[in-house]
Amino acid sequence: MAEEARRLWGVMAEFATADALLAAARAAREAGYGHVHAYSPFAIEGLAEAVGFPRSRVPAITLLGAVLGGLLGYLMQWYSAVVAYPINVGGRPLHSWPMFVPVTFELTVLGGALAAFGAVIFGNRLPDLAHPVFEAPDFDLAMRNRFFLCLRADEPGFEAKRAAEWLESQQPLKRSELWW
Repeated sequence: MAEEARRLWGVMAEFATADALLAAARAAREAGYGHVHAYSPFAIEGLAEAVGFPRSRVPAITLLGAVLGGLLGYLMQWYSAVVAYPINVGGRPLHSWPMFVPVTFELTVLGGALAAFGAVIFGNRLPDLAHPVFEAPDFDLAMRNRFFLCLRADEPGFEAKRAAEWLESQQPLKRSELWW
C-alpha cells in the first residue's frame, strides 16, 4: 500500500501491569477521549466501566432465542400430534403436554445457545482477520502478560500529536501509531 493512501487508525500504549492500564483508561475518559480500547490477557475489574463499554445485549438475545426455540419446539410437536397426524394412543388426549416437555426443553437450550453464539460473533464483528492493532509492536503479548490502551483516531477533534503526548504522560513501556 502506498504511504499516502494510509491513514491513522489510532495511537496505542503498552503497560506492564493491570493497575497501570486501569489508571490510564480512567484518565483517558476523564481527559475526554471517547473511543478508548483496552486489551488485556485477563478480565480486569472495573476496566469495562473505565473505557465506557456499553451494556451487553447478549443476555437479552439469548433469552429471546431460548423462548423462540422452546415455543417453536412445542408448536412443532403440537401440530404433528393434534393437527397433522392425530392418533389415539392408549386413550390419551391428542394434546398431551407432558410428552412434549423433553423436546421443548432441549430446543429451548439449543435456541438460547445458538442465539448467544450468533450475538457474540456478529456483535463483535468477527472474524476480523486484518485489524490495525495486530500490527502494533509486541501486541502478541496481550495474550500473555502485557496490557494495551488504544485511543482511536476517528473521534471528533482527535489530534495525533496531542494524543501521543498524553499517552506518554501515562508512562507506558512503549507507544506506537496504528495505521489502516
